Amino acid sequence: MISERKYFRAGILVLSFLFMAGNENLLAQSSPKTLFTTKDYGLAIHEISEVMIHDVVAPTGASRYYAYCTIAGYVIISQQHPAEFRDLKTVLNSFPDLSAEMNKQKIDESFAVLYTTLRMGEELLPSGFMLDSAKNNIVQKAKKKLDNTTFANTISYSDSIVKRIVQYSSSDHYREINNMVKYTPKKDVGSWIPTPPAYMQALDPHWDKLRSFTLDSSSQFRPLPCSPYSEDTTSDFFKQAKEVYLVSKNPTQEQKAIANFWDCNPFAVQENGHIDFGVKKISPGGHWMNITGLACEQQKFSIEKTVQVHTMVAVAIADAFICCWEEKYQSNRIRPETFINEKIDRDWRPLLQTPPFPEYPSGHSDVSNASAAILTRMVGDHFAFTDVTEKEFEQPERSFKSFNDAAAEATISRMYGGIHYRDAIENGATQGREVGAWVLKKFGIE
Repeated sequence: MISERKYFRAGILVLSFLFMAGNENLLAQSSPKTLFTTKDYGLAIHEISEVMIHDVVAPTGASRYYAYCTIAGYVIISQQHPAEFRDLKTVLNSFPDLSAEMNKQKIDESFAVLYTTLRMGEELLPSGFMLDSAKNNIVQKAKKKLDNTTFANTISYSDSIVKRIVQYSSSDHYREINNMVKYTPKKDVGSWIPTPPAYMQALDPHWDKLRSFTLDSSSQFRPLPCSPYSEDTTSDFFKQAKEVYLVSKNPTQEQKAIANFWDCNPFAVQENGHIDFGVKKISPGGHWMNITGLACEQQKFSIEKTVQVHTMVAVAIADAFICCWEEKYQSNRIRPETFINEKIDRDWRPLLQTPPFPEYPSGHSDVSNASAAILTRMVGDHFAFTDVTEKEFEQPERSFKSFNDAAAEATISRMYGGIHYRDAIENGATQGREVGAWVLKKFGIE
């Protein structure tokens, strides 16, 4: 029997940031007082994250939801400020012309941003109805503060945008992917097979067929080939496996702390005697979305700038996963747990639970470095902060000198945890940085 254990409490996750010198021409400070603020937007994203944790949404699926939810708010700011923010029709693949939805009448922009963001979550998430309370709270506040005409115009305008973005999302092949033939593990030597304790089915083997948001193709930033499988103890592959084994067999307390902090496994099955139970956590993308939100709040970004940065990070995470998954099921490489148990030590177990998909490259390395590329450009290269995201999951806070510092730690955490070889984390990091740079360019930021 599997019972549920949930370590996520209500309220927005808190990060304590210490500002260091940044590039001031990138910092759009808060605009005159608005009905809803950057902090309110962060709360809305947090509510969406909570529903995803409840629904046990996989990292791949979570990236798709974050992208569409933030895109809806971005449409609002780009239509209200066309000189400052690019029309997504010039940024995203197959994005429709939404100029006809532009409301010429008076609206409240901040209300429209929050309303569309939460409405997208309602429409797309399996348990989207759980966002009804958060949505109603902002609706009631707006109703009290706005005149009837502005309130009605904002609702009408926002609903029209949500309808069009939902239509856009319905054509990305997500439904077709979910109905494709289930993956059958290959019997080739060195190929991935399900791992303990749950021996889960392969996750999203057709994810590379999802319409990307900005990429020319899912193979646009394919990483260097991984080291070929070999049982020869002098081979590069065997040496990498031995490195994982030795590091994770006797990890330092710091290495354990790093591995556990960046675990971000949405549903880990743990054993306690004869009982298995599931532990729900935030996804890798959710962790970086949280960092994004509170960086924007600490920098006192306007709500427009906040929406822009969130959207860019979300799109980069989504496209990084598409690139990563394309290679995962091409190389189809065996996990350290399987190889080490068969060829080195049958009793060895990784510190972290091995995820249910092929090993190369590392997805967490990919999305962490894609996110850091966006945030470094938009917030600053020397942004020291203390990240307490994982305190909700009984992990102590960790401090970083920059976004790249955090991404580097997230990258190495996968080897400390015993779930990735070195070339997977290093080449995954490179792929992520390439995706991040591409997304910046697509949004017109060099």
